[in-house]
Amino acid sequence: MNQTPVFRFAEEEDTPLILQFIRELADYEGMLGEVVADEATLKEWIFRKQKAEVLFVLADGREVGFALFFHNFSTFLGRAGLYLEDLYVKPEYRGRGYGKAILKKLAAIAMERGCGRLEWWCLDWNRPSIDFYLSLGAQPMEDWTVYRITGDTLTSLAGK
Repeated sequence: MNQTPVFRFAEEEDTPLILQFIRELADYEGMLGEVVADEATLKEWIFRKQKAEVLFVLADGREVGFALFFHNFSTFLGRAGLYLEDLYVKPEYRGRGYGKAILKKLAAIAMERGCGRLEWWCLDWNRPSIDFYLSLGAQPMEDWTVYRITGDTLTSLAGK
């Protein structure tokens, strides 16, 4: 990347592109079979319910990477943070600074919005990403374990 990166927020008509990026990321992570999202669901939750935002980074006028993020809340800080759900740069554009540019842009958005932190998860096996995040000064949260309830367990716990 030789010039200042260009960013744009996704609009509803970008939903097919968002789904394409999600599928490419899932394929990279070996989890493509777990993607059940479709365009209608993404439109509803991202654009109609406004539960997440998508930022694209562009090269030569085309989208080469994306970040899907949303606000979370820290009771300890007493303020919102940004949670980065997905960050993906197309393979042919990796190593050119687009991933770093996206994270810098998200940090700037967090600061503009008065957020107290920017955080995300990374798969344990993804050494290239881990090394990249560490190079930016990110700190792993080694004292924490992620828990998740989904599907039938979620339904059962809800008493349905």
